[in-house]
Amino acid sequence: MSALVIETSGLRKEFRTRRGRHIVAVHDLDLAVPAGGVHGFLGPNGSGKTTTIRMLLGLARASKGEMRLFGEPVPARLPEVMDRVGAVVEQPKFIPTFTGRKNLTLLARSIGAPSSSVDSALERVGLTGRDRERFKGYSLGMKQRLAIAATLLKSPDLLILDEPTNGLDPAGIRDIRDMIRQLGETGVTVLLSSHILAEVQQVCESVSIIGNGRLLASGDVEDLVGDSAASTTRVVIADPAAATAHLQRAGYTVTSNGDGALHVEGAADTERITRLLADQGMYLRELTPVRQDLESVFLQLTKGDTLAAAAPEEGAA
Repeated sequence: MSALVIETSGLRKEFRTRRGRHIVAVHDLDLAVPAGGVHGFLGPNGSGKTTTIRMLLGLARASKGEMRLFGEPVPARLPEVMDRVGAVVEQPKFIPTFTGRKNLTLLARSIGAPSSSVDSALERVGLTGRDRERFKGYSLGMKQRLAIAATLLKSPDLLILDEPTNGLDPAGIRDIRDMIRQLGETGVTVLLSSHILAEVQQVCESVSIIGNGRLLASGDVEDLVGDSAASTTRVVIADPAAATAHLQRAGYTVTSNGDGALHVEGAADTERITRLLADQGMYLRELTPVRQDLESVFLQLTKGDTLAAAAPEEGAA
């Protein structure tokens, strides 16, 4: 069996809008998701994440390229692997007047899952004790938990979650994030599609970053952040104007974001900053290397593009 749970090679999706405009939603995407843990699928809204997921699940037809789940080619062999895959891609449909438990019980019967799977799924998503309340009274976060519980009834090896925290309040986001982390620790491979950089960095061990349908970077989160090791240093000093002038004469780029601190670019050697300023009788109050995060990496990869710049709707089949 393949060591990769998800593989795509040269995956491409083209379509025309109702107005006849030609759009390439996914550009020759090579995606590799290793087994185990949580893998982030990161990109702005409209970057091709949902389109890619829909193609993997047989909900949209690829224009070109190859896809594999658990080493099996899809969509040709999709029926053989679907029992190992759970996915929350669109708003799930539950019966509003039924309790959460009854909704799951009916679903378990329809797919031939044992009744014990209902208790297990409810426990894993933290709905034990709230399962006998009607679905229509659930908060948005509880509804999302129930949707994830529904995918766990068949004990999948791969769980695909498309923007699972959309619309949630901060507490709901934290709860879903903690649940996803726990699922990854149980041996389930979780593909977490998100446009929220901080969310991915907090729960994912590995990540694939895409923009405008193209793969920009892929690998372990720590490796990606480490590969873009910070060369910026935060400097706090009594006379920032004089320090700025002296550091600029020494060849550094110095900026200020208005908080009283200086941000010195190209300052990998912090000892040199200390020495340069001390030689002029200027002594530091703070000297802190600025560690890169996924947001910094993303902005470097996209040359300043922001996550708010959404492309056309990506859900076309």
